[in-house]
Amino acid sequence: MNFLSHFYFDRHTTDPDRVIGVVLPDLVKNAKKEWSFRPEKQESAILQNTSLKSIFTGWKRHIEVDKHFHSSDFFCQHTQRIKNLIAPILVSSPVRPSFVAHISLELMLDALLLTNSKIEAEPFYARIAEASRPALSNFLELNKVDDTSLFFNFLDEFIEASYLNSYREAENIMYALSRICMRLWDDPFNETQKLQMTAVLIDYQHDLQSDFMLIFEEIDSIVN
Repeated sequence: MNFLSHFYFDRHTTDPDRVIGVVLPDLVKNAKKEWSFRPEKQESAILQNTSLKSIFTGWKRHIEVDKHFHSSDFFCQHTQRIKNLIAPILVSSPVRPSFVAHISLELMLDALLLTNSKIEAEPFYARIAEASRPALSNFLELNKVDDTSLFFNFLDEFIEASYLNSYREAENIMYALSRICMRLWDDPFNETQKLQMTAVLIDYQHDLQSDFMLIFEEIDSIVN
């Protein structure tokens, strides 16, 4: 799941350290894709500090939610359908249709939460901006990050840009998808593919509107 979808399950949480922990696995991967954290190996040190413990609680929550989401019938069925629709468009692209299907579904779920007023982006950004910087720095250092400034520079830009609000416009899903793919492939889509993909994804997001909350209700019943 993407940022706002993860926040949905902790939208009533007032602890900013827990909230940033909920999205921290994705934040660190966006800051530097080579980073691989195993905070469970540092659990004894983490549990000595209240803010660190909250961050770790959020981190584990993220892992649990993703586990249920990626093993759900909802995820499997919709990613297969999206893959079938976009595969002919991506014949000449280096990007795997399965990857695009996975990411686009997650982006669409964030967008649908916003456009159906199930969640707002502003409280999300406010919470993560309030998270303890010393505790975050400590968490990063425990996970062998020597230069924490790289993460904090990314985090500041992430908060300032507030780009998640752009998902309210369905056309922007393709832009976000392209940006993600560009981290892994050079020139992932040509202009024709972008136009064709945009049309497919807009139609799919419209159709998804009727039952997208089912996956949130399913996971919510398990984790809460």
